[in-house]
Amino acid sequence: MNGILIVDKPAGWTSFDVIAKLRGALHTKKIGHSGTLDPLATGVLPLFVGGAVKAVDLPQNHRKSYLATLRFGVHTPTGDLESEPDELRPGRVERAALEAALPGLIGPGEQLPPMYSAVKVNGQPLYKAARAGRQVERKPRPIEIFSLQCIGPGPGENEWQVAVSCSRGTYIRVLVEEIAARLSTVAVMSALRRTASGDFTLEASHPMDEILEAAGKGEAERLLLPVDSVFCQLPRLDASEELASRLWHGAPTHLRLADGLYRVYAQGTFLGLASAEQGVVKVKKLFCEREG
Repeated sequence: MNGILIVDKPAGWTSFDVIAKLRGALHTKKIGHSGTLDPLATGVLPLFVGGAVKAVDLPQNHRKSYLATLRFGVHTPTGDLESEPDELRPGRVERAALEAALPGLIGPGEQLPPMYSAVKVNGQPLYKAARAGRQVERKPRPIEIFSLQCIGPGPGENEWQVAVSCSRGTYIRVLVEEIAARLSTVAVMSALRRTASGDFTLEASHPMDEILEAAGKGEAERLLLPVDSVFCQLPRLDASEELASRLWHGAPTHLRLADGLYRVYAQGTFLGLASAEQGVVKVKKLFCEREG
């Protein structure tokens, strides 16, 4: 088992619930992920299986896309429907007003992590302090909203669906509150579906039932994407036999290449990542066994 498994996470599961279940089903402890989803959220959750776990913290496309459902006129401490409302405001939000408010939030900015989040301050997750009724001083974090678009009404009363493209680390619950503030009201995130995580989309994802059924038949490996699919945005370098051998053994090599990070192949097989700096190529991470 070695590759990327794109899970369509079901509602009610934490990202760690998914990993725990699949560690047993796939008979491996080596499963990691980059970017959690709240239990309320569904959609694209890329898992790194086997040797692919080495790719979790490496440079990749971290842009996220979501379909968020906003319920206006309601506020909760958690920013979603996981807690009871603590404020209600009458008045319906019209589509024209919502569409006029969205462009002002596009671009780089900062967000204050919500108290009900897994962000750690002094080694403790914020949500533990929130549940104990304590407020913790937090620092704003840089984020960027690439696009915001009203898709149409949601299924519930005074609900609208908004498509969001954003940087990693963006809290959609906070964004929902920022949208509501621009409309002089309050809102909660009543539903959230992640439609893309980096280069991985819903079209490439698999429901848990499908994965567990395949695992039960010993066929789960066919659902895995190759590990190099994480690095599609990096330029490709086809290594000569000599360069491949030197990379395998960790030896730097002089080569005329533009500075940057490359995904390296030898005879069509993905070896790993290498960096080029001032004409010197060095291995960054191998995803194959070293020779010798």
